[in-house]
Amino acid sequence: ELAYQWFNVPNGTILDPFAGGSVRGIVAAKLWFQYLWNDLRNEQIEANRVNAKEVLQDTEIYPTWTCGDSLQINTIAKDYKADMIFSCPPYADLEVYSDKKEDISNMPYKEFLQVYCEIIRKSCELLKEDRFAVFVVGDVRDKKWFYQNFVSDTIKAFIDCGVLLYNEMILVNAVW
Repeated sequence: ELAYQWFNVPNGTILDPFAGGSVRGIVAAKLWFQYLWNDLRNEQIEANRVNAKEVLQDTEIYPTWTCGDSLQINTIAKDYKADMIFSCPPYADLEVYSDKKEDISNMPYKEFLQVYCEIIRKSCELLKEDRFAVFVVGDVRDKKWFYQNFVSDTIKAFIDCGVLLYNEMILVNAVW
């Protein structure tokens, strides 16, 4: 909710190339933002639609979910101009979502990163000038328990697209 209100324009449009669950779209609709999501798995999209209908009921704005390979986001969302990109992408292979060959969550990190950066690049081409991209990421470890450097790789992917790092936010889950 805060990311939408702090980093988007009133009644703005949001693009999410890694849809996952329904919450981000439902919150966007409640706040009067148009939300275009894409996910590789049709069963996830259908679950999102059912959940949105339960929660949003007769709300005027509903998220738009599309199903397809996010590597084709520039075709899937061809005429969409986003005021904001907001996503929580797969954290490499930390959680594998399907066995589909297009699913980047089941790729080795080097291949994952190459496709991930291309999806970011194509998404950034749909972002309006002077707007923000917000990705919720955390670091992941390889099979030998060394960090992959995913957070820095994500920042670099956006910088390579001309989208500069404006701010970082850190969620503290527990304080001792």
